[in-house]
Amino acid sequence: MRILLECLAVAFLAANSVFADETLPGRQQTKPIALVGGMVHPISGPAIENATIVFSEGKIVALGASIDVPADAEVILIDGKHVYPGLFESHSQLGLKEYDSIRASIDEAEVGSINPNAQAAVALNPDSSLLPVTRSNGVLLALSAPSGGLISGQAAVIQLDGWTYEDLTLDADAAMIVNWPSPAGRGRRGGGRSGPTTATAPTDTLGELKQLLTNAKRYDELRIHQPDQQPVDLRLAALAKVVSREIPLLVAADSLGQIESAVAFAVRENLRLIILGGYDAAECADLLKRHDVPVVITAVHRNPLSRSDAYDASYTLPARLQAAGVKFCISSSGRSETWNTRNLPYHAATAVAYGLDAEQAIRAITLSPAEIFQVADRVGSLEVGKEATLIVTDGNPLEIPTQTEIAFVQGRRLDLSNKHTRLRDKYLQKYNETK
Repeated sequence: MRILLECLAVAFLAANSVFADETLPGRQQTKPIALVGGMVHPISGPAIENATIVFSEGKIVALGASIDVPADAEVILIDGKHVYPGLFESHSQLGLKEYDSIRASIDEAEVGSINPNAQAAVALNPDSSLLPVTRSNGVLLALSAPSGGLISGQAAVIQLDGWTYEDLTLDADAAMIVNWPSPAGRGRRGGGRSGPTTATAPTDTLGELKQLLTNAKRYDELRIHQPDQQPVDLRLAALAKVVSREIPLLVAADSLGQIESAVAFAVRENLRLIILGGYDAAECADLLKRHDVPVVITAVHRNPLSRSDAYDASYTLPARLQAAGVKFCISSSGRSETWNTRNLPYHAATAVAYGLDAEQAIRAITLSPAEIFQVADRVGSLEVGKEATLIVTDGNPLEIPTQTEIAFVQGRRLDLSNKHTRLRDKYLQKYNETK
């Protein structure tokens, strides 16, 4: 028995060493910090040359070209550098999945089809190696979302630094994830996509969803007026937040039929709605604009979803939505929800190459997702009173050669080393020694 216990202990420690990154979270800010001399890009307004930005206790207290720096401030000279708000990945599985080949490191989906009570926030792994890798390219914020089934659960807005999942979480119930069925006989442009179709009857699925929402409304009323007679039901309690419009539905829908069906359902049930994917969103732009439904564009770098589509259909989608006046943000989801989330700015850059305004592209990965997920009062732009979650770069983040040189989350300066930089340094040393 003793030998068995020792073996189990060794296995436990080995597993922790595999899944726990050694990069330390940033230290709490203890005095004001002033970034002096750089080009500040507030996003909510025009860029400011030779500017100073001062933050204290994790929040921005002064910003402008002629700012008095507090006497006790730590001054960091950033002449020739650029300051942006931390980039915001609007759909990912960061903190929920580590290695696809190791089941013990995967926690993004629950058993069953109806899991509104599943919360991404409480499943986050703050020691994930993905967090330092992602933030080293300027991505400091993300929506971490569960997957699977009809109702996957509640997505959380997180910041990519902290000791615990509570430290990571900005908003634990930012959206309820729903995978929308394809309406029978109503694929793209009235036809269907090339490839297999689902055998599930969408009418039955939507009927089930409607009944769940009706039950949630009744449950909430009973809990308010007759709490002793209504036992706690975690699934209905979670859906009650959707019925009351406290949180939106984030609906995975690409085809025209799916999007139109989702909007019609949300309007009929008086629900807040966000479309995730939105490949055909430009074809129903008037509908989305009329009902103020934003779109989280997943992966500008993806193939056309129909043989009849132009090769650049995905590349031009952001520009087409901008021209139509539809609210949107850009995600790298679909190409990667984990390791390559760091490539988020390059999806926005491709959209610029295919017609999107360059300033709008930066906004689509900073302030726009913050607005869509209703955390813009805290993050997404550089303004007095907002959190000091920002990056200092040597150029435009949309350009691949640009490096993120300094990063702060709530005023905490981050260690930008990670598993990749440590491997680089290791093998550079080997190369230099053998020259």
